[in-house]
Amino acid sequence: MKKIFFMIFFSIIVVIENAQPSFGQIAKEITVSAAISLKNAFEEIGNTFKGHHPEARLLFNFGASGDLARQIEAGAPVDVFASAAQKDMDDIDKKGMILPATRTNFAGNGVVLVNPFLSSIRIESFEDLRKTEVKRIVIGNPKTVPAGRYAEEVLKSLNLWERIIDKLVLAENVRQALDYVARNEVDAGMVYTTDAMIRSKEVKIVMKAPHGTHQPVVYPIGVVKGTKKEFLARDFIAFVVSRDAKDILKKYGFETLR
Repeated sequence: MKKIFFMIFFSIIVVIENAQPSFGQIAKEITVSAAISLKNAFEEIGNTFKGHHPEARLLFNFGASGDLARQIEAGAPVDVFASAAQKDMDDIDKKGMILPATRTNFAGNGVVLVNPFLSSIRIESFEDLRKTEVKRIVIGNPKTVPAGRYAEEVLKSLNLWERIIDKLVLAENVRQALDYVARNEVDAGMVYTTDAMIRSKEVKIVMKAPHGTHQPVVYPIGVVKGTKKEFLARDFIAFVVSRDAKDILKKYGFETLR
């Protein structure tokens, strides 16, 4: 009876041990919270990184930069943060939540006016957003979405914000805004150049935002203070600014800064 009990007990222990990741596996796993506009590029960068670090495991959390910053402030277990704007990185950096000397700018982007390929409304400029037939214009929510803040800057610079504010539809992130345009659920929208490229068969680029109408779109990345995976997190950032990663970023339409 004792022998049977021991065998059952041992079997349970083996099952539990096999179900749990080993300490070594956990130590080689990092969570990267990144702006959703980086999704396609970072997924490829992540696969290439793992080719150089086969023992590493990357967990990506993509979303609006403002929302990701709030998650980190609330104590989310994040090792690396990559934002689509300086403001969201500044918000947590000023609170001492980014490891000194790990923050670096690695990519740039542009802001474009787009409309659906299936749209029958002729839009050739930002001024055309005032047309009566243009009913719905999507941008990211400026409170949490960097692309939305850039869009607001552009529209205010062109003296259009107050004139079209009643037409605005606010998206939770830039990819949601892109989806609305691609599905012809709105008449126009403002997204990043890289996003428009991804859905080029469904979305038409009307024009790029004029120079000087918004702050430069610059992506910073940094290690979150308190991480227990600092070395692997630093290695990932070093790879993001490497030549291999630059080539991937360029492929997806990003400007490289270093």
